Amino acid sequence: MLRFVGFELDRLRSELRGPGGETIKLRPKAFDLLQLLAANPGRIIGKHELMAAVWPNVHVGEDSLFQCIREIRTALGDDRRQLIRAVSGRGYLFEAEVSRAPDAGAPDKSPQQIGPEPASEPAGRWLALKMRRRTALVAMSGLGVSALAAAATRLPRFFAGSPPTVAVIPMTAANNDPLATGMAASVTRDLTGGLAKIETIRVVIPPGGGVGGADLVVSSELEKTEAAWTLRARMTEPATGAVKWATTISVGLAGTDVELQQTRLTAGMGHALALRINVLLNSGERSAEGLPTGSTKAAVEQATASINQTTPERFRAAQAMLEQALADDAGNVDLQVALAAFQLRGIQMAWFPTAERESVETRVGVIMARALRAQPDYIPVLETQSRFLSTTNRFVESLVACGKVLAHDPWNGIALYLIGLAQIFLGRFDDALASFKQADRFDTPQVARWTWAIGAGWTYLLMGRAEEALPWLQRSIAITSASGRTHMLLAAAYQQLGRADDARAAMAVALELRPGSTARNAPPSTKNNSAIFLEASERVVGLMVAAGLPEN
Repeated sequence: MLRFVGFELDRLRSELRGPGGETIKLRPKAFDLLQLLAANPGRIIGKHELMAAVWPNVHVGEDSLFQCIREIRTALGDDRRQLIRAVSGRGYLFEAEVSRAPDAGAPDKSPQQIGPEPASEPAGRWLALKMRRRTALVAMSGLGVSALAAAATRLPRFFAGSPPTVAVIPMTAANNDPLATGMAASVTRDLTGGLAKIETIRVVIPPGGGVGGADLVVSSELEKTEAAWTLRARMTEPATGAVKWATTISVGLAGTDVELQQTRLTAGMGHALALRINVLLNSGERSAEGLPTGSTKAAVEQATASINQTTPERFRAAQAMLEQALADDAGNVDLQVALAAFQLRGIQMAWFPTAERESVETRVGVIMARALRAQPDYIPVLETQSRFLSTTNRFVESLVACGKVLAHDPWNGIALYLIGLAQIFLGRFDDALASFKQADRFDTPQVARWTWAIGAGWTYLLMGRAEEALPWLQRSIAITSASGRTHMLLAAAYQQLGRADDARAAMAVALELRPGSTARNAPPSTKNNSAIFLEASERVVGLMVAAGLPEN
């Protein structure tokens, strides 16, 4: 057992416990890294030594190390980076007094300090202040002074840059159903593991179901019927008793195995929870609940209802609505993101004349730069930036932007879809297929499920595997039938399989949905595409032409 500034690192149980006895969730590699650092306080450990110890016989990049360091700092509340200090050009230093104590089953002995030297004077003062603050909060919680504890915890955490603590109460099973009990335990485990990846929060599993000094508390119940799993969850603020979020998730049993059901239950709850937490932390000018204000919501909903008709006329009407709303409220980030997203949709649907496209891309770039400056951690901003980079064929940058989305929401299917697109254009078809299938396993958000279905079908076509492409494309059309591009790909699949009549029928539908399409304007831009993709794409377009797509 290693102890430092109120924390306990229980190496036998592979567990990190906070000053209040709560279990703090860490992924296995992050725990191993913390254990190595805490066992060597006061010694600078080089990056290569750390990577060799934590990932033995495996080649990993420094990004894996940085991610674990960020996760540990979040778990320890080390937002000022004084507990784990980076030493430029040399490595990392664990700067705290560490004592070693026997585990609970061993004879009681006085803890012995380990490590060559105590913390430096500045770090020591900071750690002492932090420890006194933690001790005071635990004491106040024990005395039941909830209002005073709220004043001490909420303001520094939410408004001074320190990550809020989210306590996840183990999920309960309705009617004590043993099957539901097992599934609930698995979903709780996977959910806390996913939430622990989010850099802007600190996740704990409180002992005995208590909430300790948590800022937000998540509780849930799982019920199994003959047809489906039903999961009911909510998040409350202990200091006020206010319900900050609630949802009900249903996952059907038909056509899925237990593992997939577990994944979709976890992702359905995790995605919705991550979005809500992100909105609360980035509320800005929104309402107290973090939601867009009434006028903003109305403008976006009206524009969405208009553009969902997928015609150029409706698109122009939607764009005009948003431009007027933004003119009245120029600093509104939600409106900025909505307008940028709609204009990107117009580019993708070829609703802008070719001569106008470049100026539209420039305008969208300006909007996104402004939104990113205002709210760089807001998921809608990051998602739209990822789409912008993908639409403008900046695929490597898009991969980085999508990684930022997943750092705030590990179950984000839109980011996974855009990652898959970037991998397609870079010629990494196997990776793209894995990304689309992962998005399909999560199935979040469900409104976007047709996108990863078309992505998987397109990838299979590019790989020359039309028979495997067919069910994915048919599924995408069953969800969203108004996409001409999906019907074109379906026509190519039928053509490769020798089903000429089906191919021509599918192409006729595609041309009705996208009149004026030809072999010249239907394929995506070739800018920054890999040679592997271009060769495969040329073959697929040839199949489309054989199915009836005009060449010019």
